[in-house]
Amino acid sequence: MSDLRKDIMAGVKKVLIKVGTGVLTGKDGLDLTIIDNLVEDIAEITRKGCRVVIVTSGAIASGKHRMGITGKLKSMPEKQAAAAIGQSRLMRVYSNAFGKHNLYVAQILLTMSDLTDRARYINVRNTLSQLMEWGVIPIINENDTVAVDELKFGDNDHLAAMIANVVEADVLINLTNTEGLYDRNPKDKKRAKLIRIVREITEDIEAAATAEADPVGMGGMRSKVVAAKKVTACGIPYIIARGKKKGILRDIFAGKEIGTLFLPVADHLNSREYWIAYTLRPRGKVYLDDGARNAILHHGKSLLPSGIVKVEGQFNMGDPVLCLDTEGKLIAKGLVNYNSEEVEKIKGLKTSKIEQVLGYKHYDEVIHRDNMAVTRDKRL
Repeated sequence: MSDLRKDIMAGVKKVLIKVGTGVLTGKDGLDLTIIDNLVEDIAEITRKGCRVVIVTSGAIASGKHRMGITGKLKSMPEKQAAAAIGQSRLMRVYSNAFGKHNLYVAQILLTMSDLTDRARYINVRNTLSQLMEWGVIPIINENDTVAVDELKFGDNDHLAAMIANVVEADVLINLTNTEGLYDRNPKDKKRAKLIRIVREITEDIEAAATAEADPVGMGGMRSKVVAAKKVTACGIPYIIARGKKKGILRDIFAGKEIGTLFLPVADHLNSREYWIAYTLRPRGKVYLDDGARNAILHHGKSLLPSGIVKVEGQFNMGDPVLCLDTEGKLIAKGLVNYNSEEVEKIKGLKTSKIEQVLGYKHYDEVIHRDNMAVTRDKRL
C-alpha cells in the first residue's frame, strides 16, 4: 500500500467521480449490479463525511438498448434522441440505487456554454455547492439532446475536468473499463505494463495513450490523459481505474495501488486562470515581441499594445485570445480589453498613444494580468 496514496486520500473531503459508459453498461443495457456496487461504495464515502459529485455517461447507450438498437447510431438526431430516451432511465436507476441508502440525487445537464459564460459558470458552482451542503449528490451529464458540439470524442472526460475545477475537488477518480494507463496499447498483453504513478505528463506519457474508444463509449485513454493534464494543472490529483471491480472506490480511498495516479503540479493554476486556460475557446491570436514575452513569462506583467507585432482573427472586447511569440509558441491566453480592429490600430504603440489613435482609452493594457493564464511547462 502506497504511503503517498494514503496521504492523498486521507485529505479528501470532496471527490468528483467520473463513470464511463463501458463501466455502466453490459449486454442488457445498464448494468444494475455494477451501479449498485458503486453506489454502495459512494454511500460509505459520504457516511465518512466526504462530499461526492458524479459525472456520468451512459444515456445514449441506455437509450439504444431501450429502443432495441444494436448497431452504431449514424446521425446526430439519432444520438440526441437516444440520449433523451436513456437519460431519464439512467437517472431513475441512480435515484433508486442511492435511495436504498437514504441518499438523494440531483440531475444536472450542462452544455459548454453553461461554463464558458462567467455568470452561468458561477450559478453552476453555487448550485453544486448548495446541493452538497444539503447532502445531495449531484449527477452531471452533458445535455446531449441539444448540444451538438459536445457530442464528440472524450466529451465527458473534458466535462469532468472542468467540473473538478468548478467544485474545487480534492481528487478526480475516472472509472473506466481498463486498469489504468499502460506504457503501450494494452491489447499487447505480454509487453504492456501498467503505469502506477505519473509525476509529470510528458510527451512520452501522452504518446502511450491510445485514442481507440470502447465500442459502447465515446472516448479513449488519450482523452483521459488530456483531462488529467488539465486537472493536475489546477492542483488536483487524478486517478484512472477499472470501474467494474467490486469495491474499487473503497480500495482507492484506502490508499491501495489501484490504477494510475497522476500527481498535481506544484505551481498550479488558480480557479480563474484554469477557467480562462481550459474552458474558454480562443477567438483570435496576438503575436508578441521578445520584450513582451519576457515581461509576461518572467516578471508577471500585463500585455501592453507596445509588445504586439501581429493580430490574427476577429474578436470582441472580453473575448479569449491566445498570445504567441514570434515563432508561434504559446505564451498565454487572456481576455482582451479591445476588439481585433482596435488592437490592430494600436499594436506596437506606447500606452500614451492609445487615445490619440482611437479617440478614447478604456484601458492601458490589451490584456490585464488578472485576466491572463500563463503557460507553465506546456500546460496550456
